[in-house]
Amino acid sequence: MPIRHRAILATLALLGAVAARGARAQDSVAYRNAALPVDARVRDLLSRMTLEEKFWQLFMIPGDLDDSTDDYSHGIFGLQVNPKRAALPPRPPAAAALERTAHPTAGSARTDAPDAIHLAATAAREDAERIDAIQRYFVEHTRLGIPIIPFDEGVHGLVRDGATNFPAAIALAATFDSGLVRQVGEAIAVEATTRGIRQLLSPVANVASDVRWGRVEETYGEDPYLASQMTGVFSGALQHRGVIATPKHFVANVGAGGRDSYPIDVGARTLDETYFPPFRAAIAHGAQSVMTAYNSVGGVPATQNRELLTDVLRRQWGFTGFVISDAAATGGPTVLQHTEPNTPIAARDAFEAGLDVVFQSSWLQYRPYWRAFADSLIPPAVIDTAVARVLRAKFALGLFDRPYVDPGAAASVVRDPAHRELARTAAREAIVLLRNAHGTLPLGTDLRRVAVIGVDAAQARTGGYSGAGVARISMLDGIRAALPRARIAYAPGPARLTPEVMPVPAAALSSATGDSTHRGLDAEYFDNITLEGTPRAVRADSQVNFAWTLDPPARGLPFDWYSARWTGTITVPRGTPAATRLGIVGNDGYRLWLDGTLVIDDWRKQTVGTTLRNVDLRPGVRHAIRLEYFESAGNARLTLVWNSGVPDRWQRDIDSAVATARRSQVAIVVAGIEEGEFRDRAKLSLPGHQEQMINAVAATGTPVVVVLVGGSAITMQNWLDRVDAVLDVWYPGEQGGNAVADVLFGH
Repeated sequence: MPIRHRAILATLALLGAVAARGARAQDSVAYRNAALPVDARVRDLLSRMTLEEKFWQLFMIPGDLDDSTDDYSHGIFGLQVNPKRAALPPRPPAAAALERTAHPTAGSARTDAPDAIHLAATAAREDAERIDAIQRYFVEHTRLGIPIIPFDEGVHGLVRDGATNFPAAIALAATFDSGLVRQVGEAIAVEATTRGIRQLLSPVANVASDVRWGRVEETYGEDPYLASQMTGVFSGALQHRGVIATPKHFVANVGAGGRDSYPIDVGARTLDETYFPPFRAAIAHGAQSVMTAYNSVGGVPATQNRELLTDVLRRQWGFTGFVISDAAATGGPTVLQHTEPNTPIAARDAFEAGLDVVFQSSWLQYRPYWRAFADSLIPPAVIDTAVARVLRAKFALGLFDRPYVDPGAAASVVRDPAHRELARTAAREAIVLLRNAHGTLPLGTDLRRVAVIGVDAAQARTGGYSGAGVARISMLDGIRAALPRARIAYAPGPARLTPEVMPVPAAALSSATGDSTHRGLDAEYFDNITLEGTPRAVRADSQVNFAWTLDPPARGLPFDWYSARWTGTITVPRGTPAATRLGIVGNDGYRLWLDGTLVIDDWRKQTVGTTLRNVDLRPGVRHAIRLEYFESAGNARLTLVWNSGVPDRWQRDIDSAVATARRSQVAIVVAGIEEGEFRDRAKLSLPGHQEQMINAVAATGTPVVVVLVGGSAITMQNWLDRVDAVLDVWYPGEQGGNAVADVLFGH
């Protein structure tokens, strides 16, 4: 245990010594008697609790005991314990880490290198020791000794150092094997419980109704039946192994157009037939917690939606567990939906609707929620009901009677290769063959010259909500291992994102006031969308690079419905390349003048896009500029961009890939997409210049196998007929490189 950590715990122990003596004197009280029924223990403990102690059992955060200014003397529901970050070294070159495994015909990149396994096991042991130390403070040095529920993310693997990273949930769904998914869930639960983690904020039970949603990768897909089967067995596997499953986000977290957390307004039949079934399945398999969504449902924020949380969840489905909010969602009605005057009132309405636990991102954020308790906004019966649900879960988990774990067990799980073999099996079963012209696949193992192309081939991406894994195997590693006598030539090609423009820097913008010149543009903000009247705010903005979401651009402006004007000059700094493209990345309406000429006129409500114009801005030459903008509803985004100083090397990267392919018997092109939470997709094609790369490589005449990496739909009409084979491997987890090689070479 770190010296600083020991010192802090010692200080906290000293401060809690009196409380500890009192707790030891109460060893014979009813709630400490393991022989009594859980409900009797809950009633006894609840009767002894102060209002502060009750409040803190309904508050959860990421955190630890390292900051001595945070006061945990009243206890807390649970902590997402910040891990001690181990200094995990980069993996060694694949050529130095090859071996044969139990697969009789398949080579594989080495996954049990002693240094990697030792570091992962050490991380797991230290994780367990750290969580035990924190648990010991709450059990032994708070007045009532109520243990915490350590929690974390675990959609496709525990998100902590040294834990196995399995294929993404969408990949697990693609196996169509609920038994395999059950095994994955049990493996994740074992890795969690041996570290002392007893709640996982998973699975994602949302149905992926729009493939543009950035979180499709976390789901089990678009079909309610398949999603229900996978959600149910995964939840049941966690619960069976002593981990509270928390299906999320209740309900329908994807809005119209695939927009994350946007309002949902669908009928009762759609909810019942499409969005409810996976949650019902999770509860039927024993899930003891549910997380609410950020969005509103039928005009009511999900976190305070009585119809969802009480009428449906408890009365119709018989759910007996506890409901938590998504992070910061309890305050969402105040800042997102604007249906509440303040956070305490929002908290009151959430608890009365059926919420049990507030999830926030830091200890300091407790204050407005405590006000709802201290000011008696919430009826005592509502508070006691919520606290009882939490205590019942803690007793059922055995935390009062067996609060600590054996750190050695956590390390032993990591050393056992069984979970890595399971990850490989799951990745292999998830792979989907989309095209195989002329029987191209499987490739022969007698190949001598193979081109592997694409940044995704070497990066071993595992998708969102992923930990570092125990030993990530890239596809490049796996292919080299499978063909140890072949010449494997690697060319990265262009990156997934190859920006052609960048925000105009502050050094390029200036304005004149009288005889003086100052940095930035003069800005005027209006409380209407037509730039009329006197501006409500006037200031200098160093750049035009804004994303206004939950707040207006300035005081005195409405949340929505405003406009702005920027004026001044733009100059390419000396010593930098000329700008030949100038324009706007933004949504809603904008107009741009350069030297008095209107060059862009998109004065209309629209989604985010990029509009560029050809210009001739040479270094040191000053040009007058004026930009106007309006926002009428929703998020606002506006960036003034140009191409001065943007590296333009994507064509050279494609040329290098083409040359590599020409020298090879086959080209394996690995291409991927960009997505994730708050990263919804406007286009379904491969981003950047990857499509041009695929077509250029195919034009060489070398047989081409395309391997797609991503968690959602990818359009292929611009290149599909020009390639020989296509595999969708999703985000295949830490063993993905070996699994892809298994499929490519027919093992």
